[in-house]
Amino acid sequence: MNEATTNDRRAARERLYADMRPANLTPLWESLHALVPKSPASPCVPALWRYDEARPFLARAGEVISAEEAVRRVLILENPGIPGQSAITQSLYAGLQLILPGEIAPSHRHVQTALRFVVEGSGAFTAVNGERTTMHPGDFIITPSWTFHDHGNEADVPVVWLDGLDIPTVRLLDAGFAEDFPAKQQPIERSEGTNLARFGENLAPMPGDAGARPHGAASPLFAWPYARSRAALERLRRESPIDPWQGTKMRYLNPATGGWPMPTIGAYLQLLPAGFEGRPWRQTDGIVYSVVEGRGRATIERPGQSERTVFEFGPRDHFVVPSWHTCRLSGDEESVLFSFSDRPIHEALAMHREEKLDDAR
Repeated sequence: MNEATTNDRRAARERLYADMRPANLTPLWESLHALVPKSPASPCVPALWRYDEARPFLARAGEVISAEEAVRRVLILENPGIPGQSAITQSLYAGLQLILPGEIAPSHRHVQTALRFVVEGSGAFTAVNGERTTMHPGDFIITPSWTFHDHGNEADVPVVWLDGLDIPTVRLLDAGFAEDFPAKQQPIERSEGTNLARFGENLAPMPGDAGARPHGAASPLFAWPYARSRAALERLRRESPIDPWQGTKMRYLNPATGGWPMPTIGAYLQLLPAGFEGRPWRQTDGIVYSVVEGRGRATIERPGQSERTVFEFGPRDHFVVPSWHTCRLSGDEESVLFSFSDRPIHEALAMHREEKLDDAR
């Protein structure tokens, strides 16, 4: 085909595209490679939020807006690769929430599923469906979809926790609803600890038990105290081999089913021994980390690129590993990391893929 013929065809294509545009038609062949990539190509980038740098901004937010006025006083951890999306990955939201002594974050409910992981301070509470749980650093708490929840702080210190929600996923599906409770706080119907006693001892209430309320696909247990989770992690570390990629890692589960605590978000707790040099791995679910204890490094490599990002992390820092980015975790000290991801969605849709790589790769 000579150059003149090629130019004529190119001009004819451009006229076709221009003529189709008013009919809301576009040519697939111009975007096929982007729509059906050879491998994941997330626009998200690895990012680190040092708590010592974020904490002063939280304090200033506490001076200029109340928890009641804000509804939720949260600073969003926004991925710099997708600015303006209020998201840390394309499917997940994360933020740091501050509640000051004497404050109430008013009760509401929404379709979005949420988790709380306590970062700083003790003595605040979350109430979920008529029961409170007191918050302590390292506690993992969920508010299942469409459950009323409010927060309060009856202690004398500020309390900060990490929020994780499936907001971008719900937004993608155009399925978002929300409702305020008629009062600032929901009525408390059961004493604190009732939920843990019913569902946290490898036992479950009998059918018809008035306290065994359905939560859809979410766990009926809504609070996992860090002291218990940390003890289980330590025992596993002592008595089981250390995984060369993840150290000692456990996942939170739904005690009624053995599945994920939430249908859209999985959560994990892992320990990296002092001196641990993990092997590299990658997976399709993007992962958000909160450092509980210790210091170490996360070495992250973008797909198809040799350039590496190295995050030196310490207690209360947060970082994100986007989809299909190669990651290697190292522990300078014995370190404990909490993390969450959208893996349940990937598995439910039979799309999850994970690769454990050799050091030489």
